[in-house]
Amino acid sequence: MKGKLYGIGVGPGDPSLLTMKAKEIIESADIVAVPVKKIGEASVALEIAKKAVDIPKSKIREIEFTMNKDKAKREECRKNAAKEVMALLDEDNTIAMLTLGDIGIYSTYAYVHKIIVDAGYDVEMVSGIPSFCAGASKAGISLAEGNEGLGVIPSLKGIDQVAKALDVFDNLVIMKVGNHVDEVCDLLKERGLFENGVVVSNVGMEDEYVGPLIADRAYGYFTTIIVKKNL
Repeated sequence: MKGKLYGIGVGPGDPSLLTMKAKEIIESADIVAVPVKKIGEASVALEIAKKAVDIPKSKIREIEFTMNKDKAKREECRKNAAKEVMALLDEDNTIAMLTLGDIGIYSTYAYVHKIIVDAGYDVEMVSGIPSFCAGASKAGISLAEGNEGLGVIPSLKGIDQVAKALDVFDNLVIMKVGNHVDEVCDLLKERGLFENGVVVSNVGMEDEYVGPLIADRAYGYFTTIIVKKNL
């Protein structure tokens, strides 16, 4: 017998945004797998889920996903993480693996999903609310209307790629901007779009900020900028 793996998106931060399906699966799972950069580290995704679901400590299993700058070491760690999860599935466990936001948008879970699927295990992805959707709602703006095009890009692709995306799309979601806010601000000023940028930072968390771009303001890691050309 083999168990089943569920990849669970827990939403952006507010536990009330956790879906009913996610809550039910987490409650019934034998193991709640929690991706961490190193064993013993706190998990934002777990803390969100724990505010909506009673998760016994005995259920929690930390799975390491190193952030080492060496790509080979990161890939090796991901393979080991997949092997660890598959070993637990071989023991007929139902596993809920948590990830912040939506399971299909830049999630840690994606690093092991294909490996485990290709190995023949039963796997299901459970969508969560993406931070930029929750942030747009809080800002009172739509992400796309009529025949507008919407692009999603991480600033880690480089400011040149962000610039090209601005050329193509009517509206652009720039994720993982925390350490690149100044570069993005300069680009938007060059394009005359600075006033069109809306920041959604740490949505649903204690230090949440949703509002206009502010020069020289410090922003956290979970920061996204939404640019609407026709705002």
